[in-house]
Amino acid sequence: MLNNIGLPGLLLIAVVVLVLFGRGKISSLMGEVGKGITAFKRGVDDSKRELDDASAESARDVTPEGEKKEA
Repeated sequence: MLNNIGLPGLLLIAVVVLVLFGRGKISSLMGEVGKGITAFKRGVDDSKRELDDASAESARDVTPEGEKKEA
């Protein structure tokens, strides 16, 4: 059904949305979408950093338990 919309169909949809909601409402909505995308990317980067830190922490000490020197 949506396989053959094409450029004219997309332009018609964009015009209808613009008429229904107005320029101000659409720009504020796009601003909120941008903030959401930014927050999502920040969350992904933070979780990736935490995983890297955890793997680096576990990889630091590779000495077997019986061979560790006590200070």
